[in-house]
Order: sequence, then C-alpha cells, then structure tokens
Amino acid sequence: MKIVITDHAFPDLATEEAIAAAAGATLVAAQTKDPGQLATAVADADAVMTQFAPVNADVIAAMRRARVIVRYGIGVDNVDLAAARARGIPVCNVPDYCIDEVADHTLAFILALTRQVVPQSRLVHEGEWKLAAPPAAFRTLAGMTCGVVGFGRIGRGVVRRLVAFGGRVLVSDPAATPEAVAALGAEGAPLAKLLAESDLVTLHCPSLPETKGMINATMLAAAKPGLLLVNLSRGDLVDPDALVSALDSGRVAGAALDVFAPEPIPAGHPILGRANVVLAPHVASVSAAAVHRLRTTVATLAVAALAGSPLPSIVNGVAGARVVSDREGGG
Repeated sequence: MKIVITDHAFPDLATEEAIAAAAGATLVAAQTKDPGQLATAVADADAVMTQFAPVNADVIAAMRRARVIVRYGIGVDNVDLAAARARGIPVCNVPDYCIDEVADHTLAFILALTRQVVPQSRLVHEGEWKLAAPPAAFRTLAGMTCGVVGFGRIGRGVVRRLVAFGGRVLVSDPAATPEAVAALGAEGAPLAKLLAESDLVTLHCPSLPETKGMINATMLAAAKPGLLLVNLSRGDLVDPDALVSALDSGRVAGAALDVFAPEPIPAGHPILGRANVVLAPHVASVSAAAVHRLRTTVATLAVAALAGSPLPSIVNGVAGARVVSDREGGG
C-alpha cells in the first residue's frame, strides 16, 4: 500500500512515517505543487495526503487506486471536491485541530489594532517614548460593536472571547440559529446590517463560491466608516484592491490579516508597509500541540481508509460516511 503526500511544510515526516509503517504502508513525499507532476505522483497512490498543492480535477482523474484524499487542515479549497465525489473518492479534513489557536490569534490581532500594539512597539524600538497614534486611535472593546462573520467552531470561539470584553457582538451566518447565537451572548444579523453597524469585523468562514470576494468595494462602501477588518480565514474572501483603496481613503481605518490573495504577498504590493495593517504569513493555526494533532490525525485517516474503516470527517458527500457540516475557515 502506498500513501503519497503531495506537499508539506514540516521539517521531516517522522510522525507520518511511523503511522504508515505500523499499518504496513509506504509513504512517498512528492513535494510539488505542479499539477503535471502531481498527476504522475498520485497515479498509483492508495491514499493521498495534501497540504497546499492544487488537487484539481486533472490530478484527481489521474488517481487509479486512491481510497481517500486527506487535507492537512480545516479548509479544503485546494481540493476539487466535486471531481473527487464523481470518482467516489472521499475527501477528509481535520475540522477541530486548531480552534483555540486561531481564536486566540484573532483576539491578538484585534487587540493589536484597537490598542496600537505594533506601531507603539516599533516606535519604542526606534528610541521614541511617546504615543504612536492620536488618542482616538486607541479603542476599547467594551465600547465597540464587533461583527463575526461565520459561526463555526472558530467563529464561536471568537464570539465567546469577544463577549467577555463586554461589548456588543453581532454574528452573520446563514446556518446559525438565533437561539445558538443568543446563547453565547451575541446577536444575529444579516451581513449588510453587520457591516453597517460594526466598528470591527472579523471573518471566520471557508472559501466557497458564495464567499469568495464577499468583502469587496460595494460592501466596504456600505460599511461603517473607520471599520477595522480582521481576516484569519482565507485570503480570497477579501478583494485586495478594494481593501487597499478603502485603506487609502480611510473608509477602513486598519486591517489585520493572517491570509491574503495571493500568498505569499508579492514584494512591493501596496498592502505592505502600512502602519495600520498587521500582517502574518498564514500562521494562526500554529502551536506544537496543534501541529502534532494535525499530522497524526491526517496520517491516521489515511491508514484507516486503507483498512476500510469508517472515516469521521468526510466533507464531499461520498456515501457511506458521516459528513461534517460545520463549515469553517482556518488552518
């Protein structure tokens, strides 16, 4: 039995190799994102594990024996779910491995924006001992309305944290019931209302046809002036040109982004070098415990498929397994 890893960002594969070997399987790392090379690499794979490589319809069509595709992470937007479903290949994710990490990172970003943490630290490092921004730029969450877009596991974690600060929290998610939102101390709202009334908006939804570009020029023009925008889900939820224009005009007062479109951010991009923009390279999910859980879960799912065991986190509706409906952005 052969397990192929399309690509990975780990220093080694000792964790995965140990799990594969215990199941009598061989692990092969293709370490490529080139679709042509991927198609060749997965052709005779019994299971495929992937991190960021584009597992598109052509790559899936080349799979002659694959019993599963497992993604290192929560989001599965790099895998063509429909193509895999048409071939009867289940696609699995790891829906619960970094909930607290991403929720904590979201609060770190929010506080960095509202309390001017990054520019203030930079100023002191440069030898200055003064405010890095006018007092009006220093804000308190207790006096703000924060909007949370997406009410999956991470979104709910963020809501719990924000409610504890004492401010008003709005939630927009068509799948969330008013009762579930109210139970956490927040209010449900359509996206347009959330944008119009929120001082800060944080995104926690997956990249889907209906969410790509959801924060665009039209939506930003209708948002509350001086909006603070936080995105730790997927870069393509936000139109980067619209965001840059809104930052230039002051319509958006600041942004904190762990993700962007494209990634990595190209050198010289106008989002770079702004004192009111906090950036990170898609690392919100990281902790030693989370990475260990991610890697062991992905490898365990792959060998479970080889053994014909039930798979607990199928996301593409292949018959014969439980479908996880809790949609989330994140790792």
